[in-house]
Amino acid sequence: MNTAVSNLKFLFLIFSLIAYTSPAFAYLEPGTGSMLVQGLIGGVAMVMSFLSIYWQKVKAFFSKEEADTDTAEED
Repeated sequence: MNTAVSNLKFLFLIFSLIAYTSPAFAYLEPGTGSMLVQGLIGGVAMVMSFLSIYWQKVKAFFSKEEADTDTAEED
C-alpha cells in the first residue's frame, strides 16, 4: 500500500510539473535537427563498430557454454 501511495504522489508531481510549464520563446533552426540526426547516426555506427571488433568477447559473455572436457578424458 505504501508503494502505491508513493507512486501516486510521484505521478501527481510529474503531472503538476508538466502542467506548470511556460512557453520557451526559442528558435530551433534546421541545422539543429540535422545535428541531432548526425549524432544518432554516429552513435549507431559506434555501437556497430564496437560489436564488430569485439564480437567474440560479447558472444562469449552472453552464451553459457560449458568447458570442453572431452579432450581431457582421452589421455
